[in-house]
Amino acid sequence: MGESKRKKEAKASEKFIFEKENYKFMLIGLGVIALGFILMAGGGSDDPNVFNPEIFSWRRIRLAPTVVLIGFAIEVYAILLKPKSSN
Repeated sequence: MGESKRKKEAKASEKFIFEKENYKFMLIGLGVIALGFILMAGGGSDDPNVFNPEIFSWRRIRLAPTVVLIGFAIEVYAILLKPKSSN
């Protein structure tokens, strides 16, 4: 009796926490976050005595943080996505 219960628990533990669709959205979210950080990169100056106003560009100040936040929202959606019920 106890052995059959352990076998059932072992089969249940082999299952992944998330479904394939959850992982797909997680990868998409990671890609969007990476894109946001890539958009933030650059704009610095090699010479510390020279100011480069490109650091305050619209892309770095507005667009990139928005893209990163959208990526985090996609990650939250991927985690909270309800698995499809299989009957």
